[in-house]
Amino acid sequence: EDVVAKFKENTVKGSQFKQPLLEFSGACAGCGETPYAKLITQLFGDRMYIANATGCSSIWGNSSPSTPYTVNAKGQGPAWSNSLFEDNAEFGYGMLLAQKAIRNGLKEKVESVMANEKASEEVKEACQNWLDTFNVGATNGAATDKLVEVLSGVDCDVCRDIVNNKEFLGKKSQWIFGGDGWAYDIGFGGVDHVLASGQDINVMVFDTEVYSNTGGQASKSTPTGAIAQFAAGGKEVKKKDMASIAMSYGYVYVAQIAMGADFNQTVKALAEAEAYPGPSLIIAYAPCINHGIKKGMAKAQTEEELAVKSGYWHNFRFNPAAEKKFTLDSKAPTEDYQAFLDGEVRYNSLKRANPEKAARLFAKSENEAKERYAYLNKLVTLYGNDEE
Repeated sequence: EDVVAKFKENTVKGSQFKQPLLEFSGACAGCGETPYAKLITQLFGDRMYIANATGCSSIWGNSSPSTPYTVNAKGQGPAWSNSLFEDNAEFGYGMLLAQKAIRNGLKEKVESVMANEKASEEVKEACQNWLDTFNVGATNGAATDKLVEVLSGVDCDVCRDIVNNKEFLGKKSQWIFGGDGWAYDIGFGGVDHVLASGQDINVMVFDTEVYSNTGGQASKSTPTGAIAQFAAGGKEVKKKDMASIAMSYGYVYVAQIAMGADFNQTVKALAEAEAYPGPSLIIAYAPCINHGIKKGMAKAQTEEELAVKSGYWHNFRFNPAAEKKFTLDSKAPTEDYQAFLDGEVRYNSLKRANPEKAARLFAKSENEAKERYAYLNKLVTLYGNDEE
């Protein structure tokens, strides 16, 4: 704890001195999803709830009878649950509303204790600190510990009731995990409903650009030219722009990240999303064994870096609460786009099977990527920011 205290926890260095509360998962070697989940548990794991959509992340996340999610020395760790594929967003939303209702009930009791003329100054101060940090996850934990400590020694029925429900006192970090098949396709209606709610909830999409767990079927996240099941001749239409759909609300925090390309941006986006007092959507590029990366899955992080440098993937953050609302974190492409496509079997196999079609679709894919980057630069101008 002394070492951790020397670093800001929401930085690359600071986060890596914190205990991961995800360990020894059963994911494929080199999986692009688990590093994001591990990092999130390092940042918020001692107070987080997870609703996990069925898919790869639910399989490596809780293969009975074991689970890779664990607890710290205080017994605190992620509370994880899985419902169905199609209703995970609604399931996570229900978790949020349930614990919010319980906390609001406890808030009324804490206010009644503080208003009692018999309450000591120590009790009143502890109550006030807890109320002041009620919606601030980063500081409410310490205030909760102090409140429980002070009220435990008070002979009062209301105080005992508060202490008996201490698990619900602290501000929780509610997360909804799932892949692109869930978020872009089957569960999209639920995701949209949750984002539109305006509630303080975080949606994390592990974007493998394919239905990974069921063997590599095309999803609406699959880009132009990629070969997948149900798109054996290469996907003819472009990837769904999930981020822009969410940004259109104007009050949803939205970020696209690729850890291997920019560690700082990844940590910053996750910290900002969690701190934002409303809905957030994080779309994380996650290399998958279904991509057929020629360098091998051991180079998954390198592949993320190349995806950004070639302009295939773009990192950015849209924070409605910030003065500088839109930040384009990706630089202009410096690597060859076509070389990136050639490095993955999901693209290269089309080139071998049908060179003419591959040339057409790959050129279309590159043009779409350039148009996307130009559009993002227009957003920088639209929101009156200078590109970092």
